[in-house]
Amino acid sequence: MNLKILAVTLLLGAGLAQVPALAHAQSQPAPAQALPTPDKPLTAADLEGLREELRSSRKQIMAATLILTDAEATRFWPVYDRYAAERTVIKNSQYELLAEYANTYGKYDDKAALDFITRWLDQDVRLDTLRAKYVPAVGKVLPGVKAATFFQIDRRLSMAIDLKIASMLPILETQASVK
Repeated sequence: MNLKILAVTLLLGAGLAQVPALAHAQSQPAPAQALPTPDKPLTAADLEGLREELRSSRKQIMAATLILTDAEATRFWPVYDRYAAERTVIKNSQYELLAEYANTYGKYDDKAALDFITRWLDQDVRLDTLRAKYVPAVGKVLPGVKAATFFQIDRRLSMAIDLKIASMLPILETQASVK
């Protein structure tokens, strides 16, 4: 099992190791081909493909990283599936917001930008509220250390996914260079 943990750690670490490069890259305008344009907007199919890949990978990584006995697994996975279903509802709203962002990029004014970021932060709050809601449920089916480990893994996966998505979207301020 330690080999699996190492592999997952390396996989996530490789993605997170690029944070300094991404921070620098996001301070520069993105290349024109990477920006959504009226001719080539980010499509629902693009987002759905990314979402399917992320959902599948997330559960596989969780299963490989969270070490459970057979009895714990029997109790945990139904709770996880309920949590994942509720998380998916929130993420659906977030992906709709992402599609709107990509398709509206270059057209934001100050009011629309503030509305966008307010709705984006609302999604973050909803996801944190969901995690808090599930702490007692996971704590009933797993010992405390394993329950906390689940939430650590969940947060790390969320951060890695959010980083991947953020690196795919242009910074709003650079929209002036698109006009």
